Amino acid sequence: MGKFVPFIVRSEDAQRIDVKIRRMNRSDAKQTEKEPVWQTSWMSDYMQDAAFEKYALKTAEGELVALAAYEILENDVMVHITYIESQPESNPTIVGRTKKYQGIGRVLIAYGIKLSIDHECGGTVTFEAKVPELAEHYVRDYGASPLPSFGGAPRYELSGEAAMKVFVTYLK
Repeated sequence: MGKFVPFIVRSEDAQRIDVKIRRMNRSDAKQTEKEPVWQTSWMSDYMQDAAFEKYALKTAEGELVALAAYEILENDVMVHITYIESQPESNPTIVGRTKKYQGIGRVLIAYGIKLSIDHECGGTVTFEAKVPELAEHYVRDYGASPLPSFGGAPRYELSGEAAMKVFVTYLK
């Protein structure tokens, strides 16, 4: 197998930007409370839960582009993507802005698939869709399958061939 080489795309010129995904540190979490403020404080008790493995997505220059929290559920043989949030400049739910970067969610889902492979969970990931547009996007663009949600947010699974299609985008 190849090497995982993550990237995003700068919106203004469609330039591919190589990024690094590293464990989130306290200064990354604190940045979510500074201007421009992120939708979620990653300093909150919920986001600081030790059950989550938290990662920061950064450009080579060190710009914090996104944060992601994953739960490795080895007994269930999957990784649950608990939360992904883009910087305010690239967050599609913040109205009135052109996104600075594209492909953030895709690369962080691919990283969840990588974690799933690394933990012998076969590349299977699960996640929730915050809004109906995201749910449609996950099914249409990633091939995600709906799961029972038991009254909560719509849940999806990405596994098998669909997961590998997303993952191999980032292999060199």
